[in-house]
Amino acid sequence: MRLTTKGRFAVTAMIDLALNAQNGAVKLSAISERQHISLSYLEQLFSKLRRAELVESLRGPGGGYILASPAAEINIAQIIAAAEDSLDATQCNSRADCRKGSPCLTHDLWANLNKTIHNYLSSVTLQHIIDHKNNHPGHDKIIEFNQTHIH
Repeated sequence: MRLTTKGRFAVTAMIDLALNAQNGAVKLSAISERQHISLSYLEQLFSKLRRAELVESLRGPGGGYILASPAAEINIAQIIAAAEDSLDATQCNSRADCRKGSPCLTHDLWANLNKTIHNYLSSVTLQHIIDHKNNHPGHDKIIEFNQTHIH
């Protein structure tokens, strides 16, 4: 299993959007410049994020993107699911047919890892990350989450 650049960049861009959306719509070119992510790559990602109804696009002067829901209602698992094709540690895409129609010896291990990762990422919202950043400016320590709180 691996989290690809798509998922990482989508999360980074959504955090940037959430941090900068207080003043209205955010242009992808501004996110691109701040986060050093190619504009064309962001356009592809935001197309997926828009289809997943995580962001809305606003046209015209002052246009750009805004969050489709409050930051407290958007979790990291949703963002990754919108950007990634799959985030799965099993070799069978969780179908349990690893060995010619039956599960392999380690299927349950990897399936449980999938559940653990999904539960963790579902418990972390954009608001958690924003709050942590605001309370610890310039602090790059790994953020630890306990279901709904940052430590």
